[in-house]
Amino acid sequence: MMITAKTQKVGLLGWPLGHSLSPVMQNAAFAASNLDYVYLPLPTPPELLPQAVQGLKALGFAGVNVTIPHKVAIMEYLDEIDSSAKSVGAVNTILCQGDRLIGHNTDAGGYIRSLKQVGISVTGRSAVIFGAGGAARAVIAGFAAAHVAAITVGARDKNKAEHMAHLFDGTIPVSGVCWDSDEFAAALSNADIVVNATPLGMYPSTVNQPPVRWDLLQQSAVISDLIYNPLITGFMAEGIRRGHIVVGGEGMLLEQGALAFELWTGRKAPASVMRQALMRELKR
Repeated sequence: MMITAKTQKVGLLGWPLGHSLSPVMQNAAFAASNLDYVYLPLPTPPELLPQAVQGLKALGFAGVNVTIPHKVAIMEYLDEIDSSAKSVGAVNTILCQGDRLIGHNTDAGGYIRSLKQVGISVTGRSAVIFGAGGAARAVIAGFAAAHVAAITVGARDKNKAEHMAHLFDGTIPVSGVCWDSDEFAAALSNADIVVNATPLGMYPSTVNQPPVRWDLLQQSAVISDLIYNPLITGFMAEGIRRGHIVVGGEGMLLEQGALAFELWTGRKAPASVMRQALMRELKR
């Protein structure tokens, strides 16, 4: 594709930017849609974030994705925060409209879309989440929007789990407990979906997995891991071995990217093209 002065610019703000999968996925989507857009990695040290945000306006960017460590810090430099970003407490996608920068979050919606793509509905179901960080908050926000019946957040640190639960007071029944407590064991035995929102099992420490009491799980419980490297984590492999339906993290990665594409372009994302590009990179 020929890049000209008319080419619409989008990109990824983060620091450091390692090997990101977003440029491959988004540029494949733009090409397949015949859109004159280009997606650029934009490594941005934290101390230069305010200038980088002003630069998006000055250079006429159509939007950007935002990744670690800027997802929370960037919020104070934006003109508007969408309800999706308010509920997750972080911004991962910015839409530039004229001279206004609007912060969105596509992680929560992307997660629920990734479950729907494989025929899983969570409405009225009970969920258990391992972890009480940013990833867990995005999953809870997605579950709340999808009207899950109840959520139990388990973490090593009970205070962190309780704090996460309190963030959603008045929206959906969420309890925060220590993951080796009796309350957590009871929640596991009643769970329709069990989510790993920790880094346990991520490359290179692939032998790790969250401390699941597998004997307590119903056979019908869905096993969901947000990790996508490796494609099959130890947590997922054990779920498969025990006959559970299992969902990996590449679906959420794909769907949050598709939602960002749709925000920037106003067009439906070519999800199959994005998936092919993503899987090619992941297998590499």
